[in-house]
Amino acid sequence: MTLHESVLLGVIQGIFMFFPVSSTSHLVITQHYLVASGSALPAPESGTMILFDLVVHLGTLVSIAVVFRKSLAGFLRRLWQDVSDVSAGRPLWPLPLYIKLALLGCLSVLVTGLVGIPLESALVGVFSQPWIIAVTLTLTGGLLYWTDRIGPRPRGLRDITVLVALVIGLAQALALMPGLSRSGLTIAFALFVGLKRRWAAEYSFFIAFPTILGATVYQILWLVARDEPLGVGFGPLAVGFVVAAIIGIIALRLVLGLLYRAKFRFFAYYVWALAAIVLVLTTRGAL
Repeated sequence: MTLHESVLLGVIQGIFMFFPVSSTSHLVITQHYLVASGSALPAPESGTMILFDLVVHLGTLVSIAVVFRKSLAGFLRRLWQDVSDVSAGRPLWPLPLYIKLALLGCLSVLVTGLVGIPLESALVGVFSQPWIIAVTLTLTGGLLYWTDRIGPRPRGLRDITVLVALVIGLAQALALMPGLSRSGLTIAFALFVGLKRRWAAEYSFFIAFPTILGATVYQILWLVARDEPLGVGFGPLAVGFVVAAIIGIIALRLVLGLLYRAKFRFFAYYVWALAAIVLVLTTRGAL
């Protein structure tokens, strides 16, 4: 992988991690195109490229930390206060709000792992099938269009339940498939179960931290177990990480503004057009 290719892929990840149009599908499509154009890039379904994809995903976690720094700091401060109060003798039941939210977030991540890991072999195979990505992009567009059609949601932070956490965790697991946007699916499913737009967005992006970190560790262990040689050096990995982080900050701020104003349908039009382009390029052998 050249540095130019790592910059390109980092930019794509930074933009499309937060645009609810599936960053993984854009990475995979770009990688297929580069390979078809004569690049020495490893195959998109290879362990090396899946690891690269996870590294640039880690870069976008920096973006989340920067954009949501006040909310994250406030949550951690209140969580620490709740834990301190319980340690000082406050009854544990009913659960203090921020301990409850932390546990529900862990539940969502657990569901993602329990559903996603057994499906891993099937999901990895999708990376080599661009036409399947076209289908999943079409489904993503339908969900995004629907999110603009629904009215105000009633649930606030105190109304997040085990069912809400389970549904969002399931959505995140399904988004492991390229073409199904993680942010798009988790936000859409959160709205479906009644969560207000602001909290749907913050919950979605907060649980991205443990989910992506866990997926990265799992992928590294998987590569070590396979003893598969890495086809990419530290330089391209570092460049992709930094570029994804910087671009992601800009993209996330834009996406939040559109979500709060119920403008996700513009992303729906985009992914439908992209799905059509992918199908055309696939039939012509360009992907």
